[in-house]
Amino acid sequence: MPSETLELPFHASKAHGSASGLKLAIELEAFCEFGNPTRRITTPFSAGQSNPAVATFVNEFWTSKQRAASRLHEISYRACFKPQLPRFFIERLTQSGDVVYDPFMGRGTTPVEAALLGRVPYGSDINPLSAVLTQPRLNPPTLEQIVERLAKIDFDSADESPEDLLVFYHPETLREIASLKKYLLTRRKENLLDSIDDWICMVALNRLTGHSAGFFSVYTLPPNQAVSVKSQRKINEQRQQTPPRRNIRDIILKKSRILLSDCSFTTRDVLARVSPQSKLLTSPASATIEIPDNSVSLVVTSPPFLDVVDYAGDNWLRCWFLGIDPKTVKLTVPGKLEHWQAAMTQVFHELHRILKPGGHIAFEVGEVRGGKVKLEETVLTCGTAANLHPVLVLINDQKFTKTANCWGVQNNFKGTNTNRIVLFRK
Repeated sequence: MPSETLELPFHASKAHGSASGLKLAIELEAFCEFGNPTRRITTPFSAGQSNPAVATFVNEFWTSKQRAASRLHEISYRACFKPQLPRFFIERLTQSGDVVYDPFMGRGTTPVEAALLGRVPYGSDINPLSAVLTQPRLNPPTLEQIVERLAKIDFDSADESPEDLLVFYHPETLREIASLKKYLLTRRKENLLDSIDDWICMVALNRLTGHSAGFFSVYTLPPNQAVSVKSQRKINEQRQQTPPRRNIRDIILKKSRILLSDCSFTTRDVLARVSPQSKLLTSPASATIEIPDNSVSLVVTSPPFLDVVDYAGDNWLRCWFLGIDPKTVKLTVPGKLEHWQAAMTQVFHELHRILKPGGHIAFEVGEVRGGKVKLEETVLTCGTAANLHPVLVLINDQKFTKTANCWGVQNNFKGTNTNRIVLFRK
């Protein structure tokens, strides 16, 4: 367990530490932007025959407010971190034009935030949904282009109507969804998909199921995954509800207006400059041969946390819409800590290969299993085994927002109350 210390940060003050790491450690210790002083502790870990400790800084380092980032980020995806997390490290550890990478990109928070800040976005995820959710926001169309394209789509051309999905959708709504699916799959088969189609697909994925009239479905929770058909039947019975008629075109336009509402000419210019250089891969994090050696300045990522999240199960309905068999998506979600450690050590070896000398990795984990497992201690062991130098540990500690509360999780329970980031340097 971490212990109190008043010593200077070991790894930031010794030869392993970089000037930027030392500067960051000094900034963290003096940080009080939200009214609280930083608490200094140490995090011990196992490294071969020794048991070193790394300086650890605890505070609220970025705001918990929901609307403190670009609205381009407002795409739902389970277990995603806030854009303020990658921004905190991107602004302090990189310069314009540097490559920023996330090997577990999920909904694309790190690549999108990196692009908005004028950095070149790289990302990888073995889940094919990740690229679908990320790429369109690196090159967003205008609202006028979206309106024009939607007007050309025949929403009455469906050639399927899965009966089970009627627990989520009104029959006419399901017909429109299936028609849009058919349009997108046909365009993909004919190699005609463009950035406007990609955007419409992304928004439709984001609106498939949710808890308000802004989604295609009847009421269901949570809004960023689909429960099973059996579970939705129970929800419908308990709430005495039937799926209402939704207009797919109108909902896509409404969500698009929100996502693009602060996408200014300046923002578009920045994205246009860096997005052509982007790399978004559908690959395991431990095997990214498309990324050259010594090419990445900063990695900001959050891996799967043991067996906490069932990504394939959560995304079964999205996979249906994209024509993907979720059973073919082999995700890394180990159930045992030693298996997780072995998998992450392989990832760190790959990150060491692609990272520039002097580059950094900000590796975010949370407490799991009721706070009994401190994954940051395991991460330190994994990173050092890959010949990376620990700089410090940052613990962002703040109260829950409504996103976490919708899961029925309370502060200081089940580990979702903190972001725990281990910072390494090559």
